[in-house]
Amino acid sequence: MYFRILNDEKSGELTYLLADLSSREAVLIDPHGRDLPVLTALLDERDLCLRWVLRTHHHDDIQPAEPGLLARLAAPLIQGQSSVGLAVSDGTVLPFGAERIHVVVTPGHTAACLSFAWRDRFFCGGLLAVTACPHQPRPLAPEALWDSVTRKVFTLPDETLLFAGHEQRARAVSTVLEQRRWHPFFAGQTRDEFLAHMAALSERRVLAPILRNDE
Repeated sequence: MYFRILNDEKSGELTYLLADLSSREAVLIDPHGRDLPVLTALLDERDLCLRWVLRTHHHDDIQPAEPGLLARLAAPLIQGQSSVGLAVSDGTVLPFGAERIHVVVTPGHTAACLSFAWRDRFFCGGLLAVTACPHQPRPLAPEALWDSVTRKVFTLPDETLLFAGHEQRARAVSTVLEQRRWHPFFAGQTRDEFLAHMAALSERRVLAPILRNDE
């Protein structure tokens, strides 16, 4: 197997490359159109055939060129509700070589987020990176986010490795045990406390432009 992490230091966005070297089939998780030359070079370097392009979430409303750019990778696109990409449901299995990736529907950061489980690794996009997304600094659906994290992420085995889609001066990978115990927004919180915290984030987001205009 081959596993590679690409990090954009400016935005904090993370992309993951997985490959079965026996079959030469590969998967990209959360690639970005601006990185096409690098991604293509990585695939060519090991003579890999891209089997799937997987997106935990997307902001195509503010980045309308992204689907067209990713289409140049010439592999089936999997993402949440959209006019592009293949339709998948919770539990869909995506093969590449002798490997299998399982689709987990985890709304919250956006209304149609997906996560991807592979071996002992869980790629969860913006679910746990609550305020780190450069395109959306707060969850779109806090109630759904709470359910996705507490019912689908925190119920995984303690040693499961969690890979984020964004980071801000933080680690890209952690474990379920760590996040369940110490996550700043979820650990030790009730659902109502979490939602109140998210509401406060929204209020600060709304007030910030007003305060800047008054200065």
